[in-house]
Amino acid sequence: MADTTDHSTDDTYSADDTYSADESASPTTRKASWRHIGPGIVVAATGVGAGDLVATLIAGSKFGYTLMWAAIVGCIVKISLAEATGRWHLATGRTMFDGWRSLGGWTSVYFGIYVVVWGFIYGATAMSSTALPLVALFPDTPGGLKTFAIAAGLIGLALVWFNRYARFEKLMTVLIGVKFLIVVYVAVRVAPDLPAAFAGLAPVLPDGSFFYTLGLIGGVGGTITLAAYGYWINSKGWTDATWMKMMRLDNRVAYATTGVFVVAMLIIGAELLHASNIALTSGDKGLLELGGVLEDRFGVFTAKLFLIGFCATSFSALVGVWHGVSLLFADFAERIQRTRQGIDEDAVAEVAEGRRERSWPFRAYMLWLTFPPMGLLWLDEPFGLVIAYGVLGAAFMPFLALTLVWLLNSERTPREWRNGTVSNSMLALAGLLFLILAVRQIVDLPWSDFF
Repeated sequence: MADTTDHSTDDTYSADDTYSADESASPTTRKASWRHIGPGIVVAATGVGAGDLVATLIAGSKFGYTLMWAAIVGCIVKISLAEATGRWHLATGRTMFDGWRSLGGWTSVYFGIYVVVWGFIYGATAMSSTALPLVALFPDTPGGLKTFAIAAGLIGLALVWFNRYARFEKLMTVLIGVKFLIVVYVAVRVAPDLPAAFAGLAPVLPDGSFFYTLGLIGGVGGTITLAAYGYWINSKGWTDATWMKMMRLDNRVAYATTGVFVVAMLIIGAELLHASNIALTSGDKGLLELGGVLEDRFGVFTAKLFLIGFCATSFSALVGVWHGVSLLFADFAERIQRTRQGIDEDAVAEVAEGRRERSWPFRAYMLWLTFPPMGLLWLDEPFGLVIAYGVLGAAFMPFLALTLVWLLNSERTPREWRNGTVSNSMLALAGLLFLILAVRQIVDLPWSDFF
């Protein structure tokens, strides 16, 4: 945690740099120090899962370096969303869910249904994704995928259940370090065409790539974990606007790291697959197929190293969700319960002091993420559940972007920290982008199977 005695006026942040506000109203801020970065590492480790890697990999395999710009834009969009989430927590001293509740009871109804259905499906997906590379590394293990998937869920549960935020952050730093080094190593190994990569920064849309490009922009670097970012900065001990400059540095580091992952995977797809006209299966299994291509090209060591990186990527997303989304759910459950009891609470202080991590809703949601989804390892996902998951999931990112616009332009936010032109433009762009993707995703759901 930063030295709280460092309140130098030489380091005061002027809100006029980005937001429409009077400079004299801007609070004195703590110095932004690289050694205090942490929540950004957590959000980067959680937000970039196997699905993000394979989507970027396939983009490179289909279009070469042409969509490099889209991957970069995706990171910029997510920087804006995460910054807005963090700014709400620090400027108002209220949590994201508290902000949603102030917009009306409909937000609690939507979030309550969403987080239950999403958690059930995601739990099985995260466990299976972590298990896939382990099965490839240890093919003779009895039970195969189910054994490794159950083990991943139980280990993730134990790591979050028995540790507090500080240790959780250190674990996530190790996991992101492993996958960062491995993915960059493989990208360097395939010998990128640097002139073509720089040319890919020009915004060009190849034929038939419109919705694919929007999906690439929207899929880079997390969904619900963006809402969890505010809870992680509170868990770090950043609880008021004096931490704003530190939060912004932390957030930029997070998405710079995410950008490196995305660019590295796009390079691998462009050089290893596009040039050889090799097509991969969509979904996590595409990464297993890439392991086979790497083995043919560079040998067993590189292939196995990549599988370890694949496992670290999936497991870091699993552990991050077990912690971050459980914090969101705990805030949701505790706020509703205490409102009914007429109890006023300081939710930000409870998160910062670690009381949310010891609460029964936090642990109950972790159990929900772990045990009920194990049943899906034996059963195909019911069509009705797939439809509900698809509709609710598609609606979340427009919900987040548009409610942030609402909250950060209203009197709920102190004037000096309200949105300016840049932030409003980025959040509006994100909301429109995710709304288009939501409609597309809902239309593409298997409605005929359901009816």
